[in-house]
Amino acid sequence: MNQPTTIGALRDSAYRPKTVKEELRANLITALASKKPIFEGIVGYEATVIPQIENAILSGQDIIFLGERGQAKTRIARRLIELLDAEVPAIAGCEINDDPFEPICAACKYRVANDGDAVELVWLTPDRRYSEKLATPDISIADLIGEVDPIKVAEGRYLSDELTIHYGLVPRTHRGIFALNELPDLAERVQVGLLNVMEERDVQIRGYKVRLPLDLFVVASANPEDYTNRGRIITPLKDRFGSQIRTHYPKEIATEVGIMEQERQSYVDEGITTAVPGYMKEVLAEISQLARRSPEISQRSGVSVRVTVANYENLVSAALKRALRSGETSVVPRISDLPAVVASTAGKIELESVGEISEERVIDRLVQRAVLNVFNRTFSLVEFDSLLAAFQRGATMHVSSQLPSQEYVKQALQIPGMKGAVAKLGATGNPAAIAAAVEFVLEGLHLNRKLNKERGETRSTFRA
Repeated sequence: MNQPTTIGALRDSAYRPKTVKEELRANLITALASKKPIFEGIVGYEATVIPQIENAILSGQDIIFLGERGQAKTRIARRLIELLDAEVPAIAGCEINDDPFEPICAACKYRVANDGDAVELVWLTPDRRYSEKLATPDISIADLIGEVDPIKVAEGRYLSDELTIHYGLVPRTHRGIFALNELPDLAERVQVGLLNVMEERDVQIRGYKVRLPLDLFVVASANPEDYTNRGRIITPLKDRFGSQIRTHYPKEIATEVGIMEQERQSYVDEGITTAVPGYMKEVLAEISQLARRSPEISQRSGVSVRVTVANYENLVSAALKRALRSGETSVVPRISDLPAVVASTAGKIELESVGEISEERVIDRLVQRAVLNVFNRTFSLVEFDSLLAAFQRGATMHVSSQLPSQEYVKQALQIPGMKGAVAKLGATGNPAAIAAAVEFVLEGLHLNRKLNKERGETRSTFRA
């Protein structure tokens, strides 16, 4: 079907204008009625955050997301465009995407008054109707609202002429979604400038007698500490947001693992297969979960899900290096690869007390507790009576991040009880998977104080 290209043709079509909030609401109602999934890829918010977003949209309310870093606040804002119409008409050449039937800027009003139904149209897709700004202290009213353009004045227009205005990002998002990240970082005078936009839906520029009744859906994000801190955000602006929605970190290990697998960078290496055992994924997720409860780590800054994702990527990379050096084609991360997560964790956490204890030591403790927790959820110590008896009789076992997988197979088969434990972890047939399982069993028993672990420069030895 050919789309109308002029206002006259649009008037003769079935098109009826809607505000952006009416548009979002209507499309959400359609999606809910047809049970069409929305916000796909946003994991862990199905029963908490997403229902609140739906309520806000159905109520026609602007939204502010409160949450620590790495809680998908910006991603959710960007996904809101899925609820916009596939295309909407606007006056061609308009800086602020004017509605063909109700232009609000002086230039478009003049064109419609002179050319009438012959004014040409463009059709806007959802991605062209979304604007996003990261709030910083140096942002000015001119950036968001607008300013007098000296070039237009130099071209011969009067300073009082509305056509001399260079519109900021907010008017240019007219009939769309405007997202403002880290709202409390805006200077107070700029926050004041947003009050009219939020309530009366108009803008004022440099004392001009100009009123632009903007059609916007406003979404903002903030850290709870900054948002509730007196002096970081002015109270009248807080009052303008209809819904305040609290985001959160994954509450369950399975959710964290799902996000980790979805967000990680994955590569296809010819001739190499990579498999990460479920228990190793659980260990990575457990590290982040423990960090979010640790008194040694600042909870005001939060522990982002990006920590888990980056740890996953580094763990796989460490295992890949070993496989390449050993000439193996199967990559399976082991417990001895976990030191690789120090680099990807240290830069993303903040310690409560600086200098008393190093980040590396804090992370090492988290890793040990995570391995212990996952091991105790997987096994019962009574399952290892025969294995521990073998160690009491003098059995020993060497582990190393550089030891070829086949060496583990040779050692493990000689120790009674090891084969059953490895089989319970699903590691049969693949030497790399067996090696990873053996290390997990040995480390778990060591952390439960059933085996001693002597650490060397290149390898560790487990013995009774």
